[in-house]
Amino acid sequence: MIDIKKIIKELFYKSGSSKGRSFKELFVIFQQILTLNNHILDLIADANQKLGGDYIFDKRFIEQFVDEISTNVQQLIFALNEMVPGKYKQLFDVYQKIEFDLREILAGHHVGIEKYVLSYDDVSKGDEDSVGGKNATLCEVKKHLDLAIPHGFAITFFAYVDFLNSAGLLPFIKDALQKWERGEVSSSQVGSVIQSEIQKSKIPSELKHEIKEAINDLKKKVDESNLFVVRSSAWAEDSEHSFAGLYDSIVGVKDTGILDAYKKVIASTFNPKVMEYRRRIGFKEDEILMAVCCQQLIPSKVSGVVYTLNPTEPDSDTMIISASWGLGGLVVSGKETGDIFWVDRDSKRIVGVEIAWKEYKKEVTKSGEIELVEVEEDLKMVSTLSTKEVKEIADIALSIEKYFKKPQDIEFCIDKKGKLVILQTRPLGITKKRLPRAKDLRDLESKYEIIIKDKGITAQEGIAVGTIYVASQDDNFEACPTGAIVVARYASPRMAKIVPKASGIITEVGSVTGHLATICREYSVPALFNVSGITGLVRPGEVVTLDAEDKKIYKGKVKELYFYSLSHEPIGDTYEYRLLRRILRKIEPLHLAEPTDSNFKPEFCKTFHDITRFIHEKAVETIVDLHFYGSHDPETFSGKLEWDIPLDLIIIDIGGGLKQLGESSESVHRGDIQSIPMNALLDGIGHPGAWDSGPMSVDVSSFMSSLTRTFSLEHMSPKAIGQNLAVISKNYVNLSLRLGYHFTMVDSYVTSNIAENYIYFRFFGGVTDLTRRSRRAKMISEVLEHYDFRVETHGDLVVARLKRLDKRGIINRLYLLGLLIGYTRQLDVMMINDDQIDIFAEKIRELMEDKNE
Repeated sequence: MIDIKKIIKELFYKSGSSKGRSFKELFVIFQQILTLNNHILDLIADANQKLGGDYIFDKRFIEQFVDEISTNVQQLIFALNEMVPGKYKQLFDVYQKIEFDLREILAGHHVGIEKYVLSYDDVSKGDEDSVGGKNATLCEVKKHLDLAIPHGFAITFFAYVDFLNSAGLLPFIKDALQKWERGEVSSSQVGSVIQSEIQKSKIPSELKHEIKEAINDLKKKVDESNLFVVRSSAWAEDSEHSFAGLYDSIVGVKDTGILDAYKKVIASTFNPKVMEYRRRIGFKEDEILMAVCCQQLIPSKVSGVVYTLNPTEPDSDTMIISASWGLGGLVVSGKETGDIFWVDRDSKRIVGVEIAWKEYKKEVTKSGEIELVEVEEDLKMVSTLSTKEVKEIADIALSIEKYFKKPQDIEFCIDKKGKLVILQTRPLGITKKRLPRAKDLRDLESKYEIIIKDKGITAQEGIAVGTIYVASQDDNFEACPTGAIVVARYASPRMAKIVPKASGIITEVGSVTGHLATICREYSVPALFNVSGITGLVRPGEVVTLDAEDKKIYKGKVKELYFYSLSHEPIGDTYEYRLLRRILRKIEPLHLAEPTDSNFKPEFCKTFHDITRFIHEKAVETIVDLHFYGSHDPETFSGKLEWDIPLDLIIIDIGGGLKQLGESSESVHRGDIQSIPMNALLDGIGHPGAWDSGPMSVDVSSFMSSLTRTFSLEHMSPKAIGQNLAVISKNYVNLSLRLGYHFTMVDSYVTSNIAENYIYFRFFGGVTDLTRRSRRAKMISEVLEHYDFRVETHGDLVVARLKRLDKRGIINRLYLLGLLIGYTRQLDVMMINDDQIDIFAEKIRELMEDKNE
């Protein structure tokens, strides 16, 4: 008689394997990782909820939040290290850097990129804490919308702090501000003294050198003018608080004057008006920071400003464009009147216009100076913009609004060649005073057709209007337009790359504590998950209105909701709110979206969310392979499955997978199995249409003969036995089968928590030539893709993955895999041509439909 326990020991207790840990022990660690992962995502979701305006919290709450999430992430790293000792040691270094930055932020210290200068080519959204909102936003417009902006570079907050520190001004400034706060001196007195000291101070030699190098690089990119613009990009400027017109901006600077202009802009941090404004809105000392924009000056034919929504009549559905000849500044400063165009936001048609008398303009002379000159007589009453230019400006302005999810105040110019260039964009404050929801939105259901009502769960509140874009499983999202409402089967982290462009997200399956939900909250993109059947209820290209707050989807554009969504509800923008937002920027953003990407490595983790995502993925990946390379406790072995279908399957129960069996029992019967995923697989394998009436009849004796010839229990290698083994628990299965020449592996975990659920499937082998085996692989792939798996095929190898489906859906897909295991054995023999692919795929779908009825 075969001593199965002896074989198990030989297989799983080879010297040096997994440091003697049993699979059962490792599986406990895996479950700990899942629990920690879910708790971390819950903590992030809760912190985001606090920023919604309905909660009051103090700094102690933020400190406790940082303590708890830091502890949980650290435990997560330790847990993964227990599963795969030493494999991902870099995670500890990444964690320590992020944790250090969080403590620095809590202590009131600046945390950002430790560089003096960054080219606009190297600046992105995540660099706001290094270069200020004005710089970061402008570079975001270029990088993600591919719009023209001036060539330029940013001089960072790090440079600002180092400049003041090297000049010995930080203690002086702190003391002067404290005297002002105590009322001992006026803001004018303090401000003028600080500004004078700054402008008298020398710029550190290294900073000076890097600025000069950046100027030389910038001059190589500039064609027409050797003049530059030096502008402020202060902390929180152009955010909820505009600081509009309070800081200095210097236009028409020659390269030799940029260093002095830099000091002047830095000094304007302590302009008395700025100081008073900061105190009024509750800014603290650690929020006084100044970065600087240094840009080419574009010799403009026309300059102007766009309000993407009429601020005085937001329900008119119009935008306002004002424009004047030459360089900008005269209209904004109120020294000149420009042309005004009222444009319908939908049609981009001009619905109103006022052509102003334009007496003067600023322009760059041939000698390279900026002069105020009289406008040519024949242009004084001529429109500055053609109808075509108005439409182009309107289209681009609305694309910026869609990207930032808020009405925008945009500065633009048109150069001498007719090219439209974006100079600046910032939020345009529209309050909800004119749009009280309870009064104006009461009768919407009687006015508009509803596609979905009271279905799904809200992952991120908000309202969105856009055209439907239906995402496929392997979509790269390149065809998805900015402002679309993206509809998908699953809330996959792969969709992270599309969230910044989308106006809304709707999925049939998803978790409010999943990775995608976290990203939607980060970008304030309205998201509704678990909307059953939505992919079949909407058509690509049709316009819908998503009300994620009330869980409704309307056909067409619901104007009342749209204007409501564009308006701004003032919330308590206290120091604590701003501090929590800064903290979350080190915790929440997700940069590691796709496990197959080359940057899915520990060294590319930039936030706690990145670490959490990486560890979750690697834990699942590890548990999938563990029983091939890890160790199982032989005392957990339960026996060989005795069943009508000859699987020759050894079952190992690591907890709750089987009923209590007698100590002497070496057999497991079908009714003894309590594992949810294992039962689902066996139900599929046992389907009569799969085994008894398949495409090719195989008698049991010949089947067993084939099996024993290639898979003898007495003579097999230890590694081979892993291919006829099921490791199970109440919620887990890792099944490996070798049926003749066909190899199948299924790894799955299923609970009531959607965030924990997954399936991994692998199939290869056969007895025919590669062509027929590849046809079968293609058939299996088509079936799996139809049932929502992400599939990769390489010749006769099929690898499929499915995650974050509800319990019922996972059980249904496991049944499908069981059906495929039984039905497709030796099916390659029947694959005589490509027509067979669709024939057999349809047969599988029919069997599934019969089961689901």
